[in-house]
Amino acid sequence: MPDVRERSQPLGGRPTVDDVAAAAGVSRATAARVLGGYGRVSQATRNRVRQHADALGYTPNRLAQGMVTGRTQTLGFVSADMQNPFFGQTMRGFTDVARSQGYDVVIANSEEEPRLERRAVQTLLERRVDGMLVAPTELRHARHLDDAVASGVPIVLADRSVRGLAADCVLIDNVRAARGAVSHLIERGHERIGVVTTHLFGPDLVAELDESALDPWHAPTSVSRAIGYVGALRAAGLPVEPELIVNASYTRPEAYAAVRAMLAQAEPPTAVLAVDDVLTLATFEAVQDSGLRFPGQCTVLGFDDLDWTTIVRPRLTVVAQPAYDIGATAARRLLARIDGDTSAAQTLLLDTKLVQRESTAARPTAAQRRQQAAGRSRARTTSFAEPS
Repeated sequence: MPDVRERSQPLGGRPTVDDVAAAAGVSRATAARVLGGYGRVSQATRNRVRQHADALGYTPNRLAQGMVTGRTQTLGFVSADMQNPFFGQTMRGFTDVARSQGYDVVIANSEEEPRLERRAVQTLLERRVDGMLVAPTELRHARHLDDAVASGVPIVLADRSVRGLAADCVLIDNVRAARGAVSHLIERGHERIGVVTTHLFGPDLVAELDESALDPWHAPTSVSRAIGYVGALRAAGLPVEPELIVNASYTRPEAYAAVRAMLAQAEPPTAVLAVDDVLTLATFEAVQDSGLRFPGQCTVLGFDDLDWTTIVRPRLTVVAQPAYDIGATAARRLLARIDGDTSAAQTLLLDTKLVQRESTAARPTAAQRRQQAAGRSRARTTSFAEPS
C-alpha cells in the first residue's frame, strides 16, 4: 500500500485545497474548514486532512482565509530606520510576541521618509493585515494613519506619537531620560556640558527650549531630549550656552566633524551628551581623536546600550532604552485591539535605565579646582622659602 506522501503528490504546481481534498478523500468544503481553522469537523477527519496537506507541502492563502474568517493572522510593522539597532530590537520584541500567538509579520522600512511610510501603510492595508505597528515619521497631519484607523485596522505607535491620532502609543519619557543623564553629569562635578543633537533648531533656539513651550509627547525624539538637557542645566543653576549645542545630520561623519569643532574651542566642554546611538558613536570617536584625556578632560554619555559600548575603552555610560520591551508591549496592545478591546487609546511609558560605566569620570567643581590651585600655590611658596 503506498504511503500518504506517494498518494498525495499533485500533478504539478502549487498544491491547492482541491488537491488536499482529493488526496484525503473528503469534500472541498471539509478540507477548506480544516485548513482555514473554522467550522465543525471530526478530529479523525481533521487529522487526515492535515496529514495530507503536510505531505503535499500545502501552504494556506492568507487573503482567501481572511475573506472567510475576517482575519489573515498577519500583522504589519513599519520601521522608521531598520539600520538603527533600536528598531531592530523593537522588531524582535514585536515579532516574538506576534508569532507566539500564531501571527506572521510583514516588515517595511520608511527610511524616515513620509512618502515611503505612506506607501508602506497602503501596501499593508492592501495585504489585509489585521493590525500594524508604526514608528511614524510625521507627528502631525498623518492622514494616512487616520484613514487606516477609520477603516477599522488597529494601529499602535512606537517611539513617537502622532497628535490627534486615536491609537495606542508605547514610548519612553525622553525629557526625563535626558534630564536624568545630564543631572548625573552635574552630580559628577561637570558644569560645561555639551549636547549633540540632530538638525532641528539653531543653538540659540535650543537654549530657549522648555517643557512649557513645546509638547514633548508629540515632538521629535531629539527635541524632547534637548528639552531635558536644557531643563537639567537650569534646575542646577547652570547657564545654557549655545556654543556647547551641536546640531548635526543623522550621519557619523557630519556628527564627528561637528563634535571635533566644539572640542576645539578655547574652553571645551568637560562632558558631552549624545542623544542617540549614531551620534553617540560619532561623539565617542571625536573625543578619542581630540587629544583631550578621555575621560579625564572630557567625558561622554550616550543613548542606547549597544554591544560596542561595552567593548571600547573606556566603557560607555549610557541611557538604556527598553527597545525589545517596546516592541513586545506594542504587540500585546495590538493583539488586544484585534481581539475586541475598545477602551480609550493609551500612552504606555516604559522606564529607561542609566547604566554607569567608566566614560563618565568625576570632575572637581569650580570651587574645588580653586581650592586645589590655591593649595598648589602654597606648596610652591613653601618650597622656595629661604630657611631662617
